[in-house]
Amino acid sequence: MKDHKLERHIAMLKEGDNSAFDYIYEQTNRTVYFCILYIVREKMTAEDIMQETYVRAITSLGQYGAGTNFSAWLCTIAKSIALNHIKKYKREVPTDFNEQSHKYGSAETHLPYIFDLASKILAEDEYEILMLCQVAGYKRREVAQMLGIPIGTVTWKNNEALKKLKKHIDKEGGV
Repeated sequence: MKDHKLERHIAMLKEGDNSAFDYIYEQTNRTVYFCILYIVREKMTAEDIMQETYVRAITSLGQYGAGTNFSAWLCTIAKSIALNHIKKYKREVPTDFNEQSHKYGSAETHLPYIFDLASKILAEDEYEILMLCQVAGYKRREVAQMLGIPIGTVTWKNNEALKKLKKHIDKEGGV
């Protein structure tokens, strides 16, 4: 099972086998990234915070309780760092280009627009589930396990989020 293998690699990392980190990172990076991106809403900042999250996680790996939800533990660290970043830089005024980049060019800017739109019109749990299922590529059962909620709830919230987003985009005339 995936969690058992992840736990084994975590134990290996705790014992000093740094090669185990590659597997741990591959299994958790998408969840951590979208957890951070939801808060900071800027790709480069999210990537920086993600690096800091893993550094902090490795240095405090002894605090992780084996058998608990490692992804949730990492997301807790990531959210803390992201929120501290927001507090520190909340006085900075964004430029118009950064705030409304979807208006300035190519199709590459449509996805950030959709992510931004989704974060504005969806509830936090709907947005998180949508990002994990549709963008990060996790299966609904994996998301249910990560978030500790029933798979039916994940399926329903994912479908509702997609309907809301589609309805809003159709109403506004598309991307």
